[in-house]
Amino acid sequence: MIKMIVSGCCGAMGRVITARAGLRDGCAVVAGIDLRAEENGRFPVYASPAEVREDADVLVDFSHPSLLSPLLAFAQQRGIPAVLCTTGYTAEQVDEIRRASQRLAVFYSRNMSLGINLLIELSKKAAQVLGPSFDIEIVEKHHNQKIDAPSGTALMIADGISGVMDHPMHYQYDRHSQRKKRDPAEIGIHSVRGGTIVGEHEVIFAGPQEVLALSHSAQSKEVFANGALNAAAYLAGKPAGLYDMSDLLR
Repeated sequence: MIKMIVSGCCGAMGRVITARAGLRDGCAVVAGIDLRAEENGRFPVYASPAEVREDADVLVDFSHPSLLSPLLAFAQQRGIPAVLCTTGYTAEQVDEIRRASQRLAVFYSRNMSLGINLLIELSKKAAQVLGPSFDIEIVEKHHNQKIDAPSGTALMIADGISGVMDHPMHYQYDRHSQRKKRDPAEIGIHSVRGGTIVGEHEVIFAGPQEVLALSHSAQSKEVFANGALNAAAYLAGKPAGLYDMSDLLR
């Protein structure tokens, strides 16, 4: 039985994760962390990591970037592997995650969907095959409650593509103030916010007289919850190190 602590358990994703965990054999949520600390009758909910008394095999976080430091401190103090699913971390916070992974098993991914991670691999292959004559644009769409833009997933896709290019690439987030032709060494990233869109990502490769588009559409938050639970099962008992979806997919 894998015992989990869910940070952000009272949020939209936290509720989905705890519900899915209740349907999965060999998995149990023993405590939650959330500033709202709502009673649910299934497990205790604490307002901060320092208050948690229960022992667990893994911590799963779908909360807010501001909670990263106390969560990592708690995980290191208790020796609990951490699955970090929160988006919107700064570059400094990502460095903090890397430092923590030297002493702790950390699974970090800005998107827990299997399909999205396959999309990234396909995009990397397309970029290698099509070469510099194709311009690359990424369009991401999310619900009107999402705070960060562009999405962490859009940046994951862009980073994956940049990593296989034979020349440096830079990201262009807005063009309305520019009066110049498109730079061939840029990846355009565009954000749409509206309604209840769960998450849609499209990668456009626009070349001479032809266009290739790769896309993924998440139809429910359950796809991310299932990915997080799979990551938690994978990470429990692992030695210190930084893990991601590529490790899970091997």
